[in-house]
Amino acid sequence: MGAWLQAFLFTQIVEVPIYMRSMRCSVWAAFGASAITHPIVWFGFFHPAFPGSYTTKIVAAELFAWLAEAAYFRFAFKRRRAWLWALCANAASFSLGMLSRRLFGVP
Repeated sequence: MGAWLQAFLFTQIVEVPIYMRSMRCSVWAAFGASAITHPIVWFGFFHPAFPGSYTTKIVAAELFAWLAEAAYFRFAFKRRRAWLWALCANAASFSLGMLSRRLFGVP
């Protein structure tokens, strides 16, 4: 559970400012996007019962997170360009997360 919390907080630190600026939303609305998707990605897509290789799981999980977060902003908050900014936020957190893991071993 500690590893998930570390990854979740890392994701929030990266994505919340992106969403607040691009979607012009509150910190809570920005926080909500990853709060919905991150547990599903972590505990669902990377559960041992989920089929596929590690690469397949990453691709499926990131596609899910991107599309779910975009839908969250588009439909719940009527934000335009939600698809673009959700892609940017998720690409940033994924890339920085992989870089941090490579350099520092976390998250």
